Amino acid sequence: MTEIDINKIVDAVVDKIVAEGNLDGVSLGDAPTPAAAGGGAFVKDRVRRVAIGCDHTCVSGKNGIKAYLETLGYVVTDVGCDGSEKVDYPDIAAAVARKVAGGQCERGIMLDGAGIGSSMVCNKVRGIRAALCYDIRTIVSSREHNNANVLTLGGPLHGSGELCEMARLWLETPFAGGRHWPRVNKLMATERERK
Repeated sequence: MTEIDINKIVDAVVDKIVAEGNLDGVSLGDAPTPAAAGGGAFVKDRVRRVAIGCDHTCVSGKNGIKAYLETLGYVVTDVGCDGSEKVDYPDIAAAVARKVAGGQCERGIMLDGAGIGSSMVCNKVRGIRAALCYDIRTIVSSREHNNANVLTLGGPLHGSGELCEMARLWLETPFAGGRHWPRVNKLMATERERK
């Protein structure tokens, strides 16, 4: 099976899930849409460069997201890991966060067993606003309200189609700005208090 075949399968699965309106029990009809905030049409965010990484428990999930995003035209920088040999998620999470903080990538996605530890690590890197998301509602909120620039996911907690759809929606959802700017600025000001 070639990479093109795998991409076609992932696209078909994600399209089927979206068409059915159900992502492993998460109804898209119940989730807030990015357009709901402004009442207008959904305008996709203009992100092109994405860093992605995972620990040894999520290699297949990471590879599925990477292949799917590349079919959508994203330039994906894979910082590892690539095999089943045990690795420490803080090393990979920090590499994803540094790609974003350093400007090599506009956004980052990190997968580990639950997503919690990776979120903690990424948020230690200056300039990072990492969000652990677990459904469509938290995906949209993390972008619209918090302008998150790194997404962390618990890879084993989701099916491959759901992971792909969550990543796509997170990358496409723009920051709403407006009333959210002062809060994001306060969030970032807290980071500057560190000695």
